[in-house]
Amino acid sequence: MRISDIVRLFMLAALWGASFVGLRVVATSLGAIVTAEARVAIAGVVLLGWCAIVRVPLLWRRHAWPMTIVGVFNSAIPFALFAFAVKTLPGGYAAILNATSPLFGAVIASVWLREALGGRRMLGIVFGVAGVACLVKLGPVALTTDALVAFAACLGAAFCYGFAGNYTRRLADRLTPPIAPTAMATGSQITAAIALLPLIPFDPVHAMPTHGVVMIVAALGIGSTAIAYLLYFRLIRDVGATRALTVTFLVPLFAVAWGWALLDEVVTWRMAGGAALVLIATWLVVSSSKSKAKAAPNGVPAMR
Repeated sequence: MRISDIVRLFMLAALWGASFVGLRVVATSLGAIVTAEARVAIAGVVLLGWCAIVRVPLLWRRHAWPMTIVGVFNSAIPFALFAFAVKTLPGGYAAILNATSPLFGAVIASVWLREALGGRRMLGIVFGVAGVACLVKLGPVALTTDALVAFAACLGAAFCYGFAGNYTRRLADRLTPPIAPTAMATGSQITAAIALLPLIPFDPVHAMPTHGVVMIVAALGIGSTAIAYLLYFRLIRDVGATRALTVTFLVPLFAVAWGWALLDEVVTWRMAGGAALVLIATWLVVSSSKSKAKAAPNGVPAMR
């Protein structure tokens, strides 16, 4: 990697790590659905403007269905689940559980795409399960029903990312020409916003948002979603999807650091141990496929 690529990688990790801290502040005021809706709607508008500037056609009629599937499973559902979970869990926990996305992706690929798991991937899954078990049983979060539901929500979001990644890869093999990365990012955010809109009455705003909350929502939509997507796609183009995915290792570290610095969240050695197991598991799963993986031209990121 060039120095500029490494800088982009760390910027991306910082943006996605900060999103988990921002979500915890916003979700308690706006609720999970409105938080997710605002995030994808703002990102969709910003990316739509970017597409107009760089003259990238969206081709809505041709690609409406795949954009909708990617939007629902890669943004709408996981964004809402994480916004729900961080009302109970520290942002660092949510980010660490988000790092299990490649583990779910590997299992889904083995079942759906008939990809062999291999010994290294199997070892990674074992480490992942152990790491998640440590996070559930140890650390500053009491093992209550609400906490378990929040953990399940995070894992459900990670599963959605794993599915969306495999769907996107399968889509790339079937569509000719493939959907442009910027077009897929834009279309998926807009369809995610449309999908979440009918759900708002079921989880209305809990309190009138303050100016601070509004600013954080704008930062989530513009920085942690729209700009982050553009950084990620630039990395895919320059270094390939597999290397770009190494951002997964850095996001939990930034999330824990942001939570400690801004929200006084507690960091324990036991929590660090669970995080280390999850990160080792992710590295084992991702690195096991380096020799076989090819950069998908229209890949969509699996962590927010």
